[in-house]
Amino acid sequence: MNSLSFITIPTSLVFGNGGFPEFAKKKTKASCSRRDDDGPLSSASAYAVLGLDPPCSAADMKAAFRAKVKQFHPDLNRHSNTTHSDAMIRRVIEAYRILSNCTPSQLIESECLDPFDTPECEAFDLFVNQLLCVGKACSNSCVKRAPHAFTYASSTGTARASSQGHGDDYPVQCAVGQCPRNCIYYVTPSQRILLEELLDSILEAPYDTSADADLLYSLINKAKFENNRYQKPQRQPKGSSQNVDWF
Repeated sequence: MNSLSFITIPTSLVFGNGGFPEFAKKKTKASCSRRDDDGPLSSASAYAVLGLDPPCSAADMKAAFRAKVKQFHPDLNRHSNTTHSDAMIRRVIEAYRILSNCTPSQLIESECLDPFDTPECEAFDLFVNQLLCVGKACSNSCVKRAPHAFTYASSTGTARASSQGHGDDYPVQCAVGQCPRNCIYYVTPSQRILLEELLDSILEAPYDTSADADLLYSLINKAKFENNRYQKPQRQPKGSSQNVDWF
């Protein structure tokens, strides 16, 4: 299978009561996952991020995008700064969106479904769907249960994951399993980055984003299904050609 899939999935799923929660209609001015000092890219900067010289073809941009995503993939940068890896992939995504003139949802549907179809590793990263979170009004707040892993976003008042790497952390497991809104999920690093990008675009958009919220919800469900089916690659036993003296 190619490293990135071109197969789209239905986006007609709706939330439990047949509509969207009120918070999904509210818009905020700031992104929760992007750093404040990361300014918007210019076209020239976008080419530089992808390592391209203008002008170039759509095929060249697509190939460069795939190569850069693979280069900065969290699985290949386990021993480096995870925050840096996340930031670089987000920069690559932003650069490709600028040059290809597409929205985050269009980019994910056309280029980035593979992590949801075929998870690259076990799902230990945390993702909070802020469209469902009720923030400090929550009766069983994840921020209070596991303040080392969750915090309240200043721009929305809802909870978000503030750090990763808590796969075996019992308070975090309790926060995820006992969330009254069921809005915290274990996902893979690739899934998390794409879900965060889509969520940010929904929160920042000054127009109705019901279709994008549908896509977010369907991707979360697809990730949950495929992540539950994921199996670790089996290690091949090492053979030996040497004679063994059993006595």
